[in-house]
Amino acid sequence: MSDPRLAKLAHVLVHYSLGLKEGDLFQISARPLAAPLIRELCRETLAVGAHPFVDITLEEAAETLYRYGSDAQLQYIPNVTRQLLEDVQATLQIMSSENTKYLSGVDPAKIALRGKAGSELSRRLLEREAAGELSWSITLFPTQAAAQDAEMSLTDYEDFVYDACKLNESDPVSAWQDVHRQQQRLADVLKTKRVIRLVAPDTDLTYHTGGRTWLNADGKKNFPDGEIFTSPDESKTEGHIHFTYPAIFAGRAVEGVRLVFSAGQVVNATADRGEELLHAQLGMDDGARRLGEAAFGTNYNITRHTKNILFDEKIGGSIHLALGQSFPDIGGQNTSALHWDMVCDMHEGEAYADGELIYKDGKFII
Repeated sequence: MSDPRLAKLAHVLVHYSLGLKEGDLFQISARPLAAPLIRELCRETLAVGAHPFVDITLEEAAETLYRYGSDAQLQYIPNVTRQLLEDVQATLQIMSSENTKYLSGVDPAKIALRGKAGSELSRRLLEREAAGELSWSITLFPTQAAAQDAEMSLTDYEDFVYDACKLNESDPVSAWQDVHRQQQRLADVLKTKRVIRLVAPDTDLTYHTGGRTWLNADGKKNFPDGEIFTSPDESKTEGHIHFTYPAIFAGRAVEGVRLVFSAGQVVNATADRGEELLHAQLGMDDGARRLGEAAFGTNYNITRHTKNILFDEKIGGSIHLALGQSFPDIGGQNTSALHWDMVCDMHEGEAYADGELIYKDGKFII
């Protein structure tokens, strides 16, 4: 018997997050385990008169490519993939891994090479979105692998996920509309500020946001959501930061990341574990050592780290920074094949905007 919360999830994604319309071509990308959610999405998509296109991928195929593929094969993007990106009006990625560690034995340099090759598709997706031609979102279907990463039973993890999505509310769409209104007030204040300083244990970092817009992440691009973010000035970040939680990349954890910035660039990077992977990604290209994003997590239904960035970057009372690709539609100028989010707990921290205390112990005080 299907979990009734899946039907509510499909409804919110189709009508609120993606805003599907009659005649739209809707790409659903997932692993096989997401079949129960895919069925509900197809049903909801057909009800609005749109066309579902289901794209099922296998972890084993990706692992085989990384292990045995040449550099040319790792960088190859089929024309059919490019054409599909031009044809669709909406695309949804469903995180639904059977084994979140399936790339743990792969050379980090190969992952970086593949990521760099795919950056052209990411840029084109953002261009089509900015032109109003395409909507996209990312969500998660709870699997045993994700539950194990979170150190929960599958039942407890499902409750955690659906609570973070506000699917226990009688009207989840209305609940997310309330999130939009609350966060927009904060985003409107932050966009009037020019300099943000973060102070926490082993952290004192300053970044500049003058001339940049703060965006309200309210359940459209990510589901669940709950953050306010910007792309800071690429040349002015100064100071140091210690990320509280492991930074996850391709299923691998880099723990105890410490970064030192000067003139906007990472000049020193260390980690307690996984430092080789950290340096491999920082060396991906010229933009990988600069900030592409700075954000405050605001989903207070997410109270713990689960080794999944879709949730971890939204933890209420946290901040996160992303190395690499910025968001051009809000003024970001950094380009990179990398976009790697790293999370810092702020329950014992403060944030200052233009010298004024605006955030203390995990909450805004403005």
